[in-house]
Amino acid sequence: MVQELEFEKPIIDLRKKIHELKEITKKADVDLSSEIEKLERRLQNLEEEIYFNLQPWDRVQIARHPNRPTTLDYIDYLFEDFFELHGDRVFGDDEAIVGGIAKYKGRPVTVIGHQRGKDTKENIRRNFGMPHPEGYRKALRLMKQADKFNRPIICFIDTKGAYPGKAAEERGQSEAIARNLFEMGGFTVPIICIVIGEGGSGGALGIGVGNRVYMLENSIYSVISPEGAASILWKDATQAKRAAESMKITATDLREMGIIEGIIPEVRGGAHHNVEEQSKIIDSVLEKALIELSHLSQEELIEQRYDKYAKIGVFFEKEPTEIK
Repeated sequence: MVQELEFEKPIIDLRKKIHELKEITKKADVDLSSEIEKLERRLQNLEEEIYFNLQPWDRVQIARHPNRPTTLDYIDYLFEDFFELHGDRVFGDDEAIVGGIAKYKGRPVTVIGHQRGKDTKENIRRNFGMPHPEGYRKALRLMKQADKFNRPIICFIDTKGAYPGKAAEERGQSEAIARNLFEMGGFTVPIICIVIGEGGSGGALGIGVGNRVYMLENSIYSVISPEGAASILWKDATQAKRAAESMKITATDLREMGIIEGIIPEVRGGAHHNVEEQSKIIDSVLEKALIELSHLSQEELIEQRYDKYAKIGVFFEKEPTEIK
């Protein structure tokens, strides 16, 4: 069952009313077709009004939806013969990041992504999608292998952030993320990153340095959560909605700032409503990106990646005008 979001309540209520009228039509000898038709038109208009005018906080809610598709969900639909690889060869295996080798339209690729759970038990096992250092070192091991064997790297980003616990810090959390940023900048194969849910801070960047970075329409990407920003700015986490509106964390915002290359549309209401259809939309973007990047040489791939990130945050100051 799909969990109801706050802003979707009018839509859900209207759908229930239409369903009730259809059941009455089936069980009783009453023709309610005209009333049903009117309500269906009203439903269509209501969906367009709500889904095409979502506010930043609404998108945060969708990005965090418990039924939102995960990395493994998309792997099932997009790739063939996925073979998961485990461990960082230093400490252990971090289940908050999954990765392995697969085939995409007959071509070998390496797929890596954050993985959260869909229930309490799985979330605990996967640490709610918040990786430890060994998760990032596992990802780096797989990326180095991909670079060696000339396999494109595809990363799915979906994390609140890297795990901030004491044990993670003791094992070198910051160094592990920094190492990934450094190494990913120099790989000679195409790297495509897709934010499928939450892209939180360095936890997202640890597998987020790519030649192409895309975001699903209702995903978010930021240096801190809205709740965290509200706690810092106004000493009140309940101001998260206000923070989300001012932080520029939506796909549209990041596209305008040149941080991502494109926005991947979602099925009406969000990706959780139809994983298969959503995978088809991602597939078309992914295929096009791989074809475009395959025409670049190794040197061009590195240069394009470097130039992309060198431009982020650059600004120009205007010369002060003389007051007459």
